[in-house]
Amino acid sequence: MSTETNHQAVVSARGVRVEFGAVKALDGIDLAILPGEAIGLVGHNGAGKSTIVNVINGGLLPHQGTISYGGVDGAGGITTARANGVRCVFQELSLCPNLTIVENTRVMHAGLKGFGWRKRALSLIHAKLDEIFPGNHIDCAATVGELSIAERQMVEIAITFAAVTDAPKLVILDEPTSSLDAGLAEQLLAHVRHFVTSGGAVLLISHILGEILSTSSRIVVMKDGRAVTSRPASEFSVHSLVEAMGSVVKERTRGGDKTQKDAPYTIDRPPSAGSQIGFKARSGEIIGLAGLGGHGQTDMLLNLFRDRSGNWLPGYGDAIAFVAGDRALNGTFPLWSILKNLSIGSLPHLSRLAAIDTGRERTLGADWKERMEIRTPDMGNPILSLSGGNQQKVLFARALATKADIVLMDDPMRGVDIGTKQEVYAILRSEAAAGRTFIWYSTEMDEICLCDRVYVFRDGAIVAELTGDEIEEKNVLASSFSGEAA
Repeated sequence: MSTETNHQAVVSARGVRVEFGAVKALDGIDLAILPGEAIGLVGHNGAGKSTIVNVINGGLLPHQGTISYGGVDGAGGITTARANGVRCVFQELSLCPNLTIVENTRVMHAGLKGFGWRKRALSLIHAKLDEIFPGNHIDCAATVGELSIAERQMVEIAITFAAVTDAPKLVILDEPTSSLDAGLAEQLLAHVRHFVTSGGAVLLISHILGEILSTSSRIVVMKDGRAVTSRPASEFSVHSLVEAMGSVVKERTRGGDKTQKDAPYTIDRPPSAGSQIGFKARSGEIIGLAGLGGHGQTDMLLNLFRDRSGNWLPGYGDAIAFVAGDRALNGTFPLWSILKNLSIGSLPHLSRLAAIDTGRERTLGADWKERMEIRTPDMGNPILSLSGGNQQKVLFARALATKADIVLMDDPMRGVDIGTKQEVYAILRSEAAAGRTFIWYSTEMDEICLCDRVYVFRDGAIVAELTGDEIEEKNVLASSFSGEAA
C-alpha cells in the first residue's frame, strides 16, 4: 500500500491481525478505501469479512497492525471512526425495538438535540426513506418492534445515510439486501451508486454476487483472514468471482422427479379468502413461495406450522420443522452453545430416562458440523462466536437433524455464502428425494427457480401456481404485479 494511497484513503488498514483464542480471524490484512470508491468484499462465511468491518468501524481494536482515517493513524474505537465519517449497517440489525423510528434516529445522531428535535428527526428520516426507497409506506412514528424485518432493514439503512451535522464519508453495508425483495434491493443499489458518484465511499458485503458485480468499482476477495485478490469489478464474472473465492460453479438443477406426480399430498389446503388457488404440497416436493416481500408468504408458513404443532405431547413436533430467516429474533438462543442451539430440536430422540444422552448429542453435533461445514473449532463455543452465515447453518442443521416430514424455510439463506448455498441445495434435494417436503419462501429469484412448484402471492392471496418451465423470473414478476392499475 503506497504512502500516497494511504493519505488519500478514507480508511486504511495495514497489517491488521485479530485473534479469538486459537482462531485467526484476520491474518495481516491490508485494505484501503478511497473516496468515490465502492468496494465489494466477498468470501466464504468465516473468511474474516465481519471482523475487518468491526475493526474499521471501531468495534474491535487490532491485536497487531494499524488503522488510519484520512491518512492519520488513530487509537481506533467507535468514537474515532464515527468522527471520521464511518457509518455501518450491520447484518444483525442494531435498532432498539422498544423505541420509535424517530427515537432510534436520535440514538444514532447526537446532533438531533434541543427543543423540537423530534420534529426535525421525523422530517429527516421521512425524507431519507423517501429518497432511498420511493413509494415506501413506513410510518416513521411507529415503534421499531412493530415493523417487519424488511422495514427494519430499510429504516436502519436510511438512518445510516442521513446527515445531521456531517455527511457520512464511508458507509459499510453488511448484507444490506438480505431481507429486501428485488424491487427494494434495486432501489438501494441505485442510491449506493449515486452516493459513490457524489464522492462517498461504500464497502459492500453481499453473498448475492450480481449485486457485487453491478455496484462495485473494485472487488476484494477474502480467505482465511487475508485479502487474496483485489481487482476492478470489470475484470470479474460470476464464474471467475466464485472461483476466486475457492468454490466451483455448479449447474442449477430442478428436481423434476417423475415419482412426485404420484406421491401423496402432505398438505392440501382449500383456497383462502381472496384467492381461487388452494395450497398443495406432495411428499418429496420443494415448494417455493414467491412474490413481493410482505404479501403473505411468511403468514402462510406460520399458519402451516400452527396447523401441525402446538401439542405438548413428546414427539408430536416431529411432524414439522421451521428454519427462521430472522435468526436474531426467531432463531438462535444467544446465551447457549452452538451444540445446544443445534440439538434442541432433537431432544426427544436424544434423551434416555428423562435425561439427555450427552454422547449421542455430541455425535449429532459432530455429524452436522461436518455436513454443514460449520466453521468452529469447538461446538461448545457460544453461538454468537460464529459469523452470521455460520449461525444460519446451525439453524438449518437443527431442522434437518429432526425427523420432521415437512420443513418450512422463511428466507433461510440470508448471509450464507454461495459455496455453502450450493451444498445446502444438494442436501435439500437429497432429503426431498427421500420423501421430505420443503416449503421455501425466498427473496432470491435464483432460489425460487430451483423449486418444483411455486405459488406467487399478492395482497395475502395466492394469485398464480407455476410448475416446471413456467418457473421463470418474468412469470413470477408478471403475477406479482397482476391487477396493478395502469
